Amino acid sequence: MRDVLKTEEIDVPEGIKIEIQARLITVTGPRGTLVKSARHIDMDIRLIKGKKSKVTFTVWQGGRKHIACLRTIRSMVNNMFIGVTTGFAYKMRAVYAHFPINCIIQDGGKAVEIRNFLGEKTVRNISMLEGVTISESKAQKDELILEGNDIDNVSQSAASIQGICRVRNKDIRKFLDGIYVSDKGPISSE
Repeated sequence: MRDVLKTEEIDVPEGIKIEIQARLITVTGPRGTLVKSARHIDMDIRLIKGKKSKVTFTVWQGGRKHIACLRTIRSMVNNMFIGVTTGFAYKMRAVYAHFPINCIIQDGGKAVEIRNFLGEKTVRNISMLEGVTISESKAQKDELILEGNDIDNVSQSAASIQGICRVRNKDIRKFLDGIYVSDKGPISSE
């Protein structure tokens, strides 16, 4: 059954400037600017200015899957708000049984080099996506911290690191070595 009208809303936090033009969403905050396109989804996105500004997302004559896109785009905009105010951090731990994995940060946090994975001589190089920096944790041994404003780029960089350290041609129940995400979320003010 098609619903005639479905709407989602999100309030714009203080100190954030949002601009919407032809489903191209630009959010500016203290940490920088993020731009995302929602042109692939047919919906009305409007900025209602007032004492408390808010963004409304509306679907007309939408089916079940079309209406599901409302919440997705709302979450995307909410993640943009969090990204430009606090940013996102992913923590990754190097797990090994015998051969210690060496992670070397390069280009001032724009790339990482992984050596000695399962004792292999192969050197694995991963470049971080735009706006993502990687660093070694001061508090925890064998921990990498990825930080950035765009959750998509931070999570994809973490997935690239985890994916390049997959165990192949061995029993993965026995060989649990790799670099895995241990914690993720907004950057905490510790």
